[in-house]
Amino acid sequence: MLPNDSETGRKKGSVRGRESRNQSLNTKLTATEFAAVERAAAANGCALGEWVRDLILQNLRGGSTCDPSLAEILGVRLLLVNVLRPLAAGQRLTPEAFDKLLDEISEAKHQLAGKLATSAGRK
Repeated sequence: MLPNDSETGRKKGSVRGRESRNQSLNTKLTATEFAAVERAAAANGCALGEWVRDLILQNLRGGSTCDPSLAEILGVRLLLVNVLRPLAAGQRLTPEAFDKLLDEISEAKHQLAGKLATSAGRK
């Protein structure tokens, strides 16, 4: 005999201890748009519905669709530009100035990555 929900401690309608997904969203797409969405989901190795759901929730959580690696790449670029330019001009960079620069880049890189991702999303 199989245990019922009360014996397993799960709530009715829950799946593996989490809230049941029973709400739907829908939209209409052209055939070309739908094909593009299908390709994007397949490229990410996800089922179409799973990919769309993840994309929606990702936007709700922070509005940022940028990859964290983009922020790190921008940080390295900012560091190179801000260190190499003074060195190329024959100026010295003190350890204190370098540390201050690292702190400023750490604060700015995520904000810049978000702006870049947002502007790329509009194009």
